[in-house]
Amino acid sequence: MFRSKRSTLVKRLWKNRIIHNETAGKNESDEELELKSIIHSMLKRLKEKNLEILVQSVETKGGEDTPCVLLPSGEMKLGKRSVPPHYVCCQIWRWQDLTPTSPLRQLPSCQTVNDSAYTCCNPYHWSIEQNIDLPPVPNFEQLDLDDHAKISEDVWSQNHVMECVSTETGFTPSPRQDLSDLSEETSDVQNGHHHWCTVAYWELRQRMGRLYTVHNPHVNIFQSLPHGDGLSLELLQEKSELDSVRRTREKIGFGVILSRERGGVWLYNRSLYPVFVNSPMLDIPNSRTSVVIKVSPGYSMKIFDYEYAFVMKQVYERQFLDGPYDPTSIRVSFAKGWGPSYHRQFVTSCPCWIEILLNVHR
Repeated sequence: MFRSKRSTLVKRLWKNRIIHNETAGKNESDEELELKSIIHSMLKRLKEKNLEILVQSVETKGGEDTPCVLLPSGEMKLGKRSVPPHYVCCQIWRWQDLTPTSPLRQLPSCQTVNDSAYTCCNPYHWSIEQNIDLPPVPNFEQLDLDDHAKISEDVWSQNHVMECVSTETGFTPSPRQDLSDLSEETSDVQNGHHHWCTVAYWELRQRMGRLYTVHNPHVNIFQSLPHGDGLSLELLQEKSELDSVRRTREKIGFGVILSRERGGVWLYNRSLYPVFVNSPMLDIPNSRTSVVIKVSPGYSMKIFDYEYAFVMKQVYERQFLDGPYDPTSIRVSFAKGWGPSYHRQFVTSCPCWIEILLNVHR
C-alpha cells in the first residue's frame, strides 16, 4: 500500500528529532511516546504545504530561507506542563534540554514578531536569548559638572565627525556623521537612506577584501549558505597556508545575522560553533581588559545598546586607553576566543573575525 505524502512528511519530521541517546530512538520510553502523540496531534493541524516547509527547515538545519509555519497562539499540554507550540517544536528539533524558563527570541526574518493571534512554529526562526550583566552606569549626579560638560562637548558635540579606526590595527578608516535623533536614524535606515554599519573581515592581522556596507535592517554573514544573500566571506578569502585559518573557515558555516533593531544591535549565531564578542558596552569603564562573551550556537545576544553606549561614552577616561578607541566598534571572532580566559590575548590572534563599525547618529 502506498504511503500518503502527508504521512511521509510527518515520518520524516519525527525521524529528524533531536535524540541524545541512540538506543532511546529504538526503544521509545513512555515520555517519548507521549511526546510523539503530542507532535503528531500538532502536525495534523498543519496543511501539507506547511509540513513541506517544516521538513525543509529541519532537514537543512535552517540553511534554507523558509517562511513561517503558523499555528494559533495558545498552550499545549506537555506532561504536567502547559507550553506554547513553538516551544514544543524548538525542544523537538533544536534543543532537547530547553526549559520553560529559557527566553526564546525570534530571528529578524520571522514575520510574526508582533502577531498576538498566531505563533510561528518554524524552529529555525527562533533563538535562545543570552542575557548578560552590563557594567554599572555611574551616577551623573556624582560627576563634576564642569568635567561632565567638557566631556560632552569634546566627545559628543554637534558637528563633531568621528574617524572610525580599527581599535586593534588602526587600518580601517570609515567616515562618521554627526549625531542626530535616534528615531530619524531608524526611519532613514529602514528607508535605505544611509548605511547603519560597515563590516570588515579579518584573518589574523590581515584584512580580507573590501569593506561591506549594510543598508538593510539585518544581514547574513556566512561562509556557506545554500540560498541566502548578504556577506559571503568565502568570496573575500584567499588561499591560506595556515592550518588554523583553514580549519576555522570550515567552522563558520551559516555564520551570524547582524540585526539593527529598536534601541540596539543584535547578533544571532546560526553556525554550529560558538562565536566570541567584544563590544564597548560590555567593557568595564576605565579598565584595560576587554570583556569577551561567548555566544553558543543557536543563541542570540544584544551586542550594542545605543542609549547605554551614549551614557558610558561620556564617563570613559581616555588616559586609561593604550591605543585607538572607537565606542562604536564591535569585534566578533568565529570559533576562537581571546582575552584573559584564552591563550590568545588579542583578537588579531584569532584566525577569522569581523569588525563591525556602527554608523551612529544621535
